[in-house]
Amino acid sequence: MGSRSEAIYEGAIGDKSFQVHLLNQDHLPQIVSVQEDVYNVLPDKNSLQPLSSEELLYILNGNGIMIGAFINEELIAFRALLIPIIDEEHLGYDIGLTEESDLKRVLYQEISNVHPNYRGFGLQKTLAKVIMQQVDPSAFDVVCATVMPYNIASLKDKFSQGMHVAALKYKYNGKLRYVFAKPLHTEIEYEDEVISKAMSDVEGQQALVKNGYLGVSMRQVDHDWVVEYKKGT
Repeated sequence: MGSRSEAIYEGAIGDKSFQVHLLNQDHLPQIVSVQEDVYNVLPDKNSLQPLSSEELLYILNGNGIMIGAFINEELIAFRALLIPIIDEEHLGYDIGLTEESDLKRVLYQEISNVHPNYRGFGLQKTLAKVIMQQVDPSAFDVVCATVMPYNIASLKDKFSQGMHVAALKYKYNGKLRYVFAKPLHTEIEYEDEVISKAMSDVEGQQALVKNGYLGVSMRQVDHDWVVEYKKGT
């Protein structure tokens, strides 16, 4: 196994203890292996866009942060943050930023994978908290992410971190995505009114966002899911 830094977090899954470490390029084979195992059991392969080895190495070589949970020498989960290049697809534009100086202070939540054998223990939430503790708050103002509608696990993950839906639009060659954001230095105040829209009601949600509403939570209604929107003050 590749060289490991000191553990930045320790926890337990049942009777097994695990340690979280910062990952480096030596861990690439293990990262790819976990990603493949996760992808192979997905019922909907469109819900996860696997990262190529080149994309993973880009993050590992100083363009972001990647952490991993290990049981002994085995990588069982990893999570990544990316410092994105500034191009026309930059999520900062989707949340209303225009100045390059502001765009440079945007960090992306990238891929998050938990090996199928270790699901159901809250590892994804744990790694979310741990990785955000590694962020230099003097260098970044906001964290963004994209999630496909009806990717329920990933949507729950973002809302549980206090992220909000700032946009719903077609990205990446026509793929519909929620754009999530979370300011790192300010708390958003909301009006009391809550408007619920079915996740399938794309135009209805887009109209709300256009009028200053942000998606703050989701819930299941009968056999569908709705997103609850509040207006930011």
